[in-house]
Amino acid sequence: MPLIKSISGFRGTIGGKPDSGLTPIDIVKLTSSFICLIRRSGVSRPRIVVGRDGRLSGTMVNQLVCGNLQAMGADVIDIGLSTTPTVEVAVTEMKADGGVIITASHNPREWNALKLLNSKGEFISKQDGEWLLEKAAADDYEFSNIDEMGTYTFENDWIERHVDMVCQLPLVKTDVIKKANLKVVVDAVNSTGGIAIPMLLRKLGVNDIIELNCEVTGNFAHNPEPLAAHLVETCAKVKEVGADFAIVVDPDVDRLAFINEKGEMFGEEYTLVAVASYILQNKKGNTVSNLSSTRALRDVTQQFGAEYSAAAVGEVNVVEKMKEVDAVIGGEGNGGIIYPELHYGRDALVGVGLFLTYLCESQCTCSELKNKFPIYYMSKNKIQLDATTNVDAILAKIADKFKNEKVTTIDGVKIDFEEGWVHLRKSNTEPIIRIYSEGKTEADAERFAQMIKESL
Repeated sequence: MPLIKSISGFRGTIGGKPDSGLTPIDIVKLTSSFICLIRRSGVSRPRIVVGRDGRLSGTMVNQLVCGNLQAMGADVIDIGLSTTPTVEVAVTEMKADGGVIITASHNPREWNALKLLNSKGEFISKQDGEWLLEKAAADDYEFSNIDEMGTYTFENDWIERHVDMVCQLPLVKTDVIKKANLKVVVDAVNSTGGIAIPMLLRKLGVNDIIELNCEVTGNFAHNPEPLAAHLVETCAKVKEVGADFAIVVDPDVDRLAFINEKGEMFGEEYTLVAVASYILQNKKGNTVSNLSSTRALRDVTQQFGAEYSAAAVGEVNVVEKMKEVDAVIGGEGNGGIIYPELHYGRDALVGVGLFLTYLCESQCTCSELKNKFPIYYMSKNKIQLDATTNVDAILAKIADKFKNEKVTTIDGVKIDFEEGWVHLRKSNTEPIIRIYSEGKTEADAERFAQMIKESL
């Protein structure tokens, strides 16, 4: 599998020849170029935070990353088994110059990746990523001599420090959660969520926790993307033990999904909708999600007299738009919650604290909470194309055909209709067009998708 390079990091399968996966050679090239990028800002001896999820290749990649950063003259603070949002907050709390997160997020076990952070604990920009890749391709970097080598420090308490920061947020109310006497199933897919989520729940006053796949073995018990098709056993477990709900996270704990008391998916899209509704009840401000996220967030935002904005797909783009419009809450429909009160990054721990407070204050079940929001249905499709197809030209024709509707072209083509929308995006890695559609009924969502397929 080729090494995939995007604004969300550099990822590939372990093994193979250089530039055909995430090999040791590629790791050295990318981390060396990353230090060159950091030095562009005038930092002569960078301090870099490194953390990893629980996947099988994590130790090997971590050793390569830390050693090479030292070889480039950077001081390394290795926080070991961690989560993506934990590394993000650690960068800012320690006033480090950058961070490296070793995780392939929801990709299967054979994958790993490097996610690169700036001094704000946020993903590097597209422009910085392009500069870094040019540097790596040219092998234009120089290793330090023995007197200038970087240092190595290991700190293993950052997940707990992150948990404490979440518990101290004003809108996370431990007393309210504790009083509810919740029974919760946790599925952490055998990665670091198995450390973070049960620890957070106990500090929030939840003591009846059924841990499922919470051993950090790296052998994912099921497909690690938290979708309904992959969570059949988890849904059954909720009903079997009579839990109030289940919490499901991906391997690096930046995506959050809930399963209600009936053993049914609350819906990843509605994780953000629910948390946003709670925030907007307590704080006036705007919201942001990406173009492929549910329209329900827009509806809820408008109910509170605030403004909703859509960003291009990708956390970097969502964060940029949130800062632009001064949003109090934002994220992506894949269960990613971005709450600027703590930091600008998708954070399942923050999502758990806010969601549980809202649920317990509402004194209702998960399914009853879901019914408070406008309900939409989404359909996700794709069309395979010939490798020589000019996808941009096709998207331009689609935009022109529907020019009498509201058309957005900042990321592919999104067409907003009265009853729903369709979003078309080309893949960066294969000759396909992804078609996401949403409507007030499942039939509407499918009808919009079919209409676009016929147009294509």
